[in-house]
Amino acid sequence: MRVKLVRDGARLPTRATEFASGFDLAACIEAPLTVGNRPVVVPTGVALEVPPGVDAQVRPRSGLARSGVLCTLGTIDADYRGELLVTLYTIAPGIEHVVEPGDRIAQLVFGLLVPARLELAADLAATVRGDGGHGSTGR
Repeated sequence: MRVKLVRDGARLPTRATEFASGFDLAACIEAPLTVGNRPVVVPTGVALEVPPGVDAQVRPRSGLARSGVLCTLGTIDADYRGELLVTLYTIAPGIEHVVEPGDRIAQLVFGLLVPARLELAADLAATVRGDGGHGSTGR
């Protein structure tokens, strides 16, 4: 995967451990910023060249999530060449988190895309579950 650092102080995404599935993305900011329950866009200083057929996703870090700090899930398309930006927020009023320059704020995970094609249909095959959703299979 080709990576370009587009800001001074940007860091190459890295795995925290040998078997980690995600690469940590770091905040590329000049001064601390405070995240609350309104979205804050945090630059990473990193741009990617994602090859066709690869699914690149930005996901929350579990350590931050445990503290009530999440990022929006994001998909990096194969034709996007801009800087990766991470949208952070907290899950409740009263929770604030200070992001320092270089803090790990999200993770980058790669997978293979299924070559799916959508086909319009008048009907779908029946199943036992049918159209039951949102809790229909139990708690």
